[in-house]
Amino acid sequence: MTCYCGTNTPYASCCEVFHLNGGKTETAEQLMRSRYSAFVLANGDYLMQTHHESTRPVKEKEAIVTWAKSVQWIKLEILNSTETTVEFNAFFTDKGAADCIHENSKFVKENAIWYYLGYAQSKQ
Repeated sequence: MTCYCGTNTPYASCCEVFHLNGGKTETAEQLMRSRYSAFVLANGDYLMQTHHESTRPVKEKEAIVTWAKSVQWIKLEILNSTETTVEFNAFFTDKGAADCIHENSKFVKENAIWYYLGYAQSKQ
């Protein structure tokens, strides 16, 4: 099966590796892709584990998992990637209506492990 994150590699040799190793990715983009796959799989534990402790929404975990299960994920599109940011579109349908999450995510690396911080400020 091709990985949910759109890399055209099997899930077992792509995001599943990170889901099993606690999110130890080499790049912020790999972490972002693995987090997208975790949303597709409604893997709330992984989403919390890879979210930086300073911004981790622990109290919202159940709601996040419930929402992730309620939508049909279509695809991930990476628009831009730097060392610490990843801009992307995540396409899904909710009750039959097409929708898209557009985000410019910010990441930080601590003790050789990448973590999701939240939204980066967009330049206008």
